[in-house]
Amino acid sequence: MIGAIAMLFRRETTLALRVGGGAMMGAVFFLTIVAIMPFAVGPDLNLLQRIGPAILWVGALLATLIGLDRLFQADHEDGSLDLLTMTELPLAVIVAVKAAAHWVTTGLPLVIAAPLLGLMLNVEPAALGAVALTLAAGTPALTFIGTIGAALTVALRRGGLLVPILILPLTVPVLIFGVSATNAAVTGPMAVSTPLTILAGLTLLSVVLAPIAAAAALRLAFD
Repeated sequence: MIGAIAMLFRRETTLALRVGGGAMMGAVFFLTIVAIMPFAVGPDLNLLQRIGPAILWVGALLATLIGLDRLFQADHEDGSLDLLTMTELPLAVIVAVKAAAHWVTTGLPLVIAAPLLGLMLNVEPAALGAVALTLAAGTPALTFIGTIGAALTVALRRGGLLVPILILPLTVPVLIFGVSATNAAVTGPMAVSTPLTILAGLTLLSVVLAPIAAAAALRLAFD
């Protein structure tokens, strides 16, 4: 089973990078959001520093949504998803591997780029590592929650716009504690460990439950 999981993960990452919908598109979108915000806010560096964590997290959320609508739809259209369900892997495991590959190609570049983009938002250099840590702890939850919306719209020809509508309410707790943890790291005075622990717990919960829910939605789509 481990060999099948490794092969599936390699397939998903290769396809994501090959079609151009992985790391580059998400990172460029993230850069665009962060780059235009200082022009909208104006020259007030103190205000920019206060809202910087929220900007980073909203940008990461929107960048994570890129490509989620095609997470299962492309395989459903060409019949690959039917073949995957015939393998020895449970459907929930297949969903989890596809979500992990999507995070590696889309979410991980955002985590890597966050410290550099944080400088554009006047984030203190000493807090840049903590900002990247909070994104690393929370962005997997955004991806795994997104699999539920992608599975619900897999059979819809134009379901791309429905995915954000379905999953954005579910991502609100992750966004709240992600911004809180980042604010604590940047400005204090609250200890960063408390919201970061809750954020990590939400990620672990989504990693366990979201593939099961997405697999159930896929079975309904097959029926």
